[in-house]
Amino acid sequence: MKIIRKKSFLERFVDKWIGELFEDPSDELEDYTMKKRIQGVIFGQAIGDALGLGTEFMSRKEVMSNYPKGIDAYSQIVQDWHRKRWRPGEWTDDTDMMLCIANAMLEDQEIKLDTVARNFKNWFKQEPMGIGRYTYNVLSIADYEKEPMESAKVMWELSNRNSAANGALMRTSVVGLWRENISFYAEQICRLTHTDPRCVGACVILSELIHHWVWRNRELPFEDIVAIGRLYDTRIEPYLMAAKENDDIRNLALDEETSMGYTLKTLSAAIWCLYHVGSFKEGLLYVVNAGGDADTNAAVSCSLLGAKYGFDAIPNDYIEGLCNKNVLYRISKSLIKLLSSNQ
Repeated sequence: MKIIRKKSFLERFVDKWIGELFEDPSDELEDYTMKKRIQGVIFGQAIGDALGLGTEFMSRKEVMSNYPKGIDAYSQIVQDWHRKRWRPGEWTDDTDMMLCIANAMLEDQEIKLDTVARNFKNWFKQEPMGIGRYTYNVLSIADYEKEPMESAKVMWELSNRNSAANGALMRTSVVGLWRENISFYAEQICRLTHTDPRCVGACVILSELIHHWVWRNRELPFEDIVAIGRLYDTRIEPYLMAAKENDDIRNLALDEETSMGYTLKTLSAAIWCLYHVGSFKEGLLYVVNAGGDADTNAAVSCSLLGAKYGFDAIPNDYIEGLCNKNVLYRISKSLIKLLSSNQ
């Protein structure tokens, strides 16, 4: 006869707890991870933007001259004619425009292009510092709010269809937080100011990467990233391959004077971080110390790293040192509430 020993209450409790923790992850744990990744995207973007200002428009040689041991804190930012317009820890136009999109989402409880375009125009009327020349030209068109995509297309045509600046990519991170139709919304919001297919493809790639980390808890496979790029422009793939295959970020030449501000250079910085760094801080410092259009490169890269590693992986000094961080806490909380209710 087989004797069956009954487990004590404590043993049964421990078994239940262990099972819930390791065998079947709870909804609460998944919900916590999702929320922290949303928060990580918002804060990651602003932190990259704010610290990247310290080396914006510098060659790597100039970075080393101004920061012999590298820059790793807001307090180190040199106060030259360009940078002294911002307080240490203050973000620039990159995050301003991302918040224009976020506030439109919250206002409408959905994504309406008219509201996003209106927010862009209202922000432009406040004469923001640091706005890129191409975005400035588009938003300065009198009929922009009535026909935003047509205004953007006119400006692109005037560039002989050759302008592919990173002004749309820099703000698209928040689009990746939406629950559905990410590629469609990323395309449309990009085209509110930037028509070039390289810009559109870059925005879709970044938004989809962020979306997969936040909502699917996984990385979008590299072959899928390449496939997305091919849908938009054949010129995207070489930048993706270079980012994946080069171990040294210096090989991306982010500080090259003639191409800093190019949307595919900025995208390559983010893709490089995805495959070559092991933490939020490591990616932040590699990109910032590479120079070039560093505030935008780091804003984009760190929004992606925030999605991958989550808010809790961001060193506290970077969070606490941000100016207006309460705005980001409020936006993050409101987005989490909105997006969670749409599940």
